[in-house]
Amino acid sequence: MNADQLRTLFLNAGHFFDHMLILIYATAVIAISTEFGRTYGEIIAIATPGFVLFGAMSLPFGWLGDRFGRHGLMSLFFIGIGTATALTGLSTSIWHLSIGLTVVGICAAIYHPVGIPMLVQGVDKPGKKLGINGVFGNMGVAAAPLVVGAMMATYGWRGAFIGPGLVCILVGLLFWKLVPADKPVGPKQKNTTEPAAAFLDGWRRVLVSLGIITLIAGLIFSSTTIALPKLFEERFTDALPGALGFTALASLVYAIASFAQVAAGAAVDKYSAKSMLIIILSTQVVVLPIMAFAEGPLLFVSSLFLMAGVFGQIPIIDTMLTRYVPDSHRGRVFSVKYLLNLSVGAMAIPMIAGMHQWADGFLTLFQVLAVIALIMVGAAFILRRPQPVAAE
Repeated sequence: MNADQLRTLFLNAGHFFDHMLILIYATAVIAISTEFGRTYGEIIAIATPGFVLFGAMSLPFGWLGDRFGRHGLMSLFFIGIGTATALTGLSTSIWHLSIGLTVVGICAAIYHPVGIPMLVQGVDKPGKKLGINGVFGNMGVAAAPLVVGAMMATYGWRGAFIGPGLVCILVGLLFWKLVPADKPVGPKQKNTTEPAAAFLDGWRRVLVSLGIITLIAGLIFSSTTIALPKLFEERFTDALPGALGFTALASLVYAIASFAQVAAGAAVDKYSAKSMLIIILSTQVVVLPIMAFAEGPLLFVSSLFLMAGVFGQIPIIDTMLTRYVPDSHRGRVFSVKYLLNLSVGAMAIPMIAGMHQWADGFLTLFQVLAVIALIMVGAAFILRRPQPVAAE
């Protein structure tokens, strides 16, 4: 295994841990609310600061990665998020939980603006590589409810935090020792004579359009991944055997749908990214209203289609950013993307808590998401405007 393959392997593992560890609480909260004597809406809300910082801290970490190198920050990511997750499992009060989840969010913010530019550095056709990396992230989403369900049945919710946290620390130590350090790609290293160092024509319009899509996609992604385990618990009722049943079903949806990211990543290297994006976003507009009312098998099938669209759009957007933005600026551009995506996504926590506690559960949530998904489709059509220099 050469240095690039080893680096890719660890970065894929990092994407898995990033999404799994940040979402452990979304499933464990069902047991935690019982232990601390709080309602689901009250206890889920304390995760809000961590999810806000998951997005907000992307900006400084992206700048640091471009300026001073990405290897040290990725080592910090593995060891930091693993330590914070394990310590969260030792919480004895709501305040301890809140602080632990906040630190998890800060450390989780490192991966996307640092790890993704590190992954595609020097790659001409990044779609397939981004798609495979995306599957690892989605498997982390899928693993979270499954791991929590299994661990809660055996070791309680605390074990669901401590075990994965310790494993992540070990992987971080191996990354630090085995993966060669990279060189910064900031202004001092940038070769301005190479065409790849320039932004492609039309990049401002593309970044604005993708920014709008990213804002709304972040809210939909966070809302669906956080709400799905609880949605299955409520609407499958006696059809599933306890916590492990509905968490396993949510994991199955995430796992199957994640392969849409591989297909989309491979296809975007061959076909029009803009047309593909319009189709995938339009699918979400159709499926979200169905999920507002669906139960049983229809809920499972509609969840698969929705999550396939939610996951499939990611490598398309990241590939477009990679094509339009030179490597020397990618960390900062990706950090802005994830600042928008994840910070707005953090609104999902209080939105879910409020609608579930004071409205009509998840019915209104998915109706609202369907309406705002129309804005994403409109922004995607802006990308279809002709331009002087083709970007694809």
